[in-house]
Parts: sequence; C-alpha cells; structure tokens
Amino acid sequence: MNSTRASTARFVATHSVLSLNARHPLIAKSLIDAQEMHRTVMSGFHGWTEDGAPHARAHMGVLSTWSVDLKAAALVLVVQSRIPGDWARLPRAAFTTAPHIITVDRTFKAGEPVAFRAVVNPIRSKPSGKPGSDRVRGTRTAHTTPEHVKRWFTRRLQPAGEPATAEGGVARIGATADPETLGIRMLPTVSSAHRNKPVRIGRAEIRGTLTVTDPETLVGVLSNGLGHARAYSCGLILTR
Repeated sequence: MNSTRASTARFVATHSVLSLNARHPLIAKSLIDAQEMHRTVMSGFHGWTEDGAPHARAHMGVLSTWSVDLKAAALVLVVQSRIPGDWARLPRAAFTTAPHIITVDRTFKAGEPVAFRAVVNPIRSKPSGKPGSDRVRGTRTAHTTPEHVKRWFTRRLQPAGEPATAEGGVARIGATADPETLGIRMLPTVSSAHRNKPVRIGRAEIRGTLTVTDPETLVGVLSNGLGHARAYSCGLILTR
C-alpha cells in the first residue's frame, strides 16, 4: 500500500505579509483580544463567501501567524489562503509598509529536508467520568512545558512507510524529524472575553528541520493547518 504513495506533491497558496503599527487602535485591540485578531485576519476576504457562512475560513484555506516587537511597536502578520487577500478594508494608518503578497508554488519530494516554523495550540483532553465507567471527552487543556509540547508534536511525525493516521486517530504530518533537534518555545496565552464565545488559547512555537516522507500528506497539512485553534493564528506551518 505504501508503494502507491506519490513521491512528490505540489503546494500552492498565497501569503500576505502585513507589517502593522502595534500602536494603532485596531491593531492594539487585535493584540489583546483573540476574536479581534481573527476579525482582522478575515477582513482580507470579504465577499468570497456569504456573510455568516459556516466554515468560511476553512473553505478559503485561511491560516495565520504573527509576531510582535513591543519595543518597536511592530506587528508582522502572515496570512496564508487559497485565494488572494485584499487588505483595503484595514485603515491605511495601521500599516507601516504596503502589504507584501507572495504566491507560493513549491513541490515537495520524499526524502527532502525542509526547515520549518509553526505556532501551535498543543492540547490534551482529560476524559470525564469515573475510572472504569463509560467516560467521555473532557475539557481540552493546553500543554504548558516544552517537553510536553515536544511529545505532542512527536506523536504527529510520520516515519517513512508509516500510515498518515497514528494510533488513537492522531493525524500525522507526512514528515519526520529528530525530536532532540526541535526548538520549543512557550508563548503567551491569547484570549478573548467576548460573552458569546470566550476563548483562552495556549501556544507554543516549534522550529526545526523535517524530512519529507509522505508528500501528499504534508501538503494537506500545509494547506489546512495543524492542530486546534486554527481560527486564532495557530496551526500554520511555514517552510523554507
């Protein structure tokens, strides 16, 4: 079965690189409220789907990640999508430079080394109910130490010849890596206190080098994101 896997797969997407002024009121609010950051990201895709359409972000392949330099009051927001973003709805004063739009068109080959960076929401779920009973999934809890994050990510690595789904239904990423070479950094939690949908999202940054083992699976993960909280700037894997 493994011999039928394609040895190459092509990844195509658009990256919008936005350099923003962290002191601008809209951007400042996005930094302190995860729901506002989500709105800022989605403002680039008005009109592609009907207002309120379910799963609009996923259908457009919108993923994002951001980093902030507080001393320079500079926010860099990277938005990936299957369709081009239009950032005219954001105030011109919010930008420090014009948006930089990049078309990504890359073919991945089995055995190829790929440097990567990703911000993820590494979570675990504690079953509820008493031991021995028919327990159900409990509250999702974010891992809070680099070692636990490394274990979370290692479960998703896919050694050559292994299936794309691991034991327990864990979706793999079509690549493997030496866990000891991974760089893990815990990031501040982001949250939103909106009454209708309060959120609190633990985050970690993972850097390292992957070796491609299943190009089609890897391209699927690059296109659709890794893990949970993809609407809140988690799950985008950037490669170079």
